[in-house]
Amino acid sequence: MAPAPFGSYTPCKGPTLNDHETTHFLKEIRKPCGNRACDDGQTHHCLRDAPLWTSYAATSCRRSEVLGWKWSLIHWDECAIELAWVVVEEGNTYRLRKLTKDGDDNAIIYVDEALMNVLKWQKERQDAERERLGDLWVDHDLVFARDGFKLYRGEAGGPQDPEKVSARWRTARNRLHLPENFRLHDWRASKITNDLDNHENPVEVSANARHHSPGYTMARYGRRRAEGAKKLAASSASRLGLSSLV
Repeated sequence: MAPAPFGSYTPCKGPTLNDHETTHFLKEIRKPCGNRACDDGQTHHCLRDAPLWTSYAATSCRRSEVLGWKWSLIHWDECAIELAWVVVEEGNTYRLRKLTKDGDDNAIIYVDEALMNVLKWQKERQDAERERLGDLWVDHDLVFARDGFKLYRGEAGGPQDPEKVSARWRTARNRLHLPENFRLHDWRASKITNDLDNHENPVEVSANARHHSPGYTMARYGRRRAEGAKKLAASSASRLGLSSLV
């Protein structure tokens, strides 16, 4: 079956991709782009960034949070990722700092083993890059560290420039014909909306989004879902014995 067109919309928010569209994206993003500079993803960013884009699509993390993931804070056995650092823009520069948003420092999110396998592949690729660069690599324990592509001022191993990450995202977005205004942050809205659409527990959805309450999550992302409303009505009618009245 042909994939659905990219770019469904949720009222009052930017574009979102549904689960089917996201599945299609995750398959396509692992294919080399095929342009003149592409070497099947060995050094070209089209496949080097695939684990990064996958991490945004599979979690409800913000751009700054994923760029701040650290290897030492990934709990492999528990399939959990501790969020303690972010990479933030400050004027014309950027820096790695402790996560302090909303007082939610050292939050923990839980992910599927499939994403852990993607991160293991990222670790293998990064280890090979570290060995290739030798002393030029300055380790910061970052999962998505700056690599040696167009190496400048010994920055390999350090945090990535968030704006350059967004620029590479725009290239990937255009290549895969996503909505032209679909930002990295819109993966967050997509994940939360799709979880709610699939009747996942709002408490868990809210916790993984690091919202201060499920009520906030529902107020911001919730909307009437006819299937769920009908199920609620049928359940209520059954409990009240309405069928016996007619």
